[in-house]
Amino acid sequence: MKTKRLLIAGCLAAFIMPMSALAGNVAAGKEKSTVCAACHGQTGQSVSPDFPNLGGQHADYLFRAMLDYKAGHRKNPIMAAQVESLSREDMADLAAYFAAQSGLSVKR
Repeated sequence: MKTKRLLIAGCLAAFIMPMSALAGNVAAGKEKSTVCAACHGQTGQSVSPDFPNLGGQHADYLFRAMLDYKAGHRKNPIMAAQVESLSREDMADLAAYFAAQSGLSVKR
């Protein structure tokens, strides 16, 4: 019974931890976003339909997407190369910056 509780607690912690890392710094994210702007635009509004708009997207979605590209769970060689050197803090900052921009109007 104790082992089962520890297993459940561990699974919950693994799920919650990535979400708790979302206290990103918008100003730091803006500074780090210059490389992203080449494809996604300065404020996350892409000028090409080939690249998704990031502006106004939910921060937790953006953070998870970057984690998944880095881990290889999402397959895109360009994005995998871009996130390879990013820390979790970098990802949280970028997610916070793009989430703070105008764009999507879908509310949770």
